[in-house]
Amino acid sequence: FPSKQRKALHDSHMSNLLRDNGINGVPHGFRSSFRDWAAENGYDHAIAEAALAHTVKNAVEAAYHRTSYLEKRRQMMADWAKFCLPEV
Repeated sequence: FPSKQRKALHDSHMSNLLRDNGINGVPHGFRSSFRDWAAENGYDHAIAEAALAHTVKNAVEAAYHRTSYLEKRRQMMADWAKFCLPEV
């Protein structure tokens, strides 16, 4: 997320936000929750991993894996937003 200065936020900002609001959790928990939700809702493993910016570890497979699944990720993220904020 961009900051007021149009620079990337420091990785500690989310931790500080959680702490300052009395939320007992860590930012990585949001990523983990998303990954579980995607799996439980039938989203393809590769698309969910791409959404998390995970890379293919196998060098041979990575050489042939060039898609970003942009449109499929866009739909998945819209569905995730509806799940997180059902009233919107």
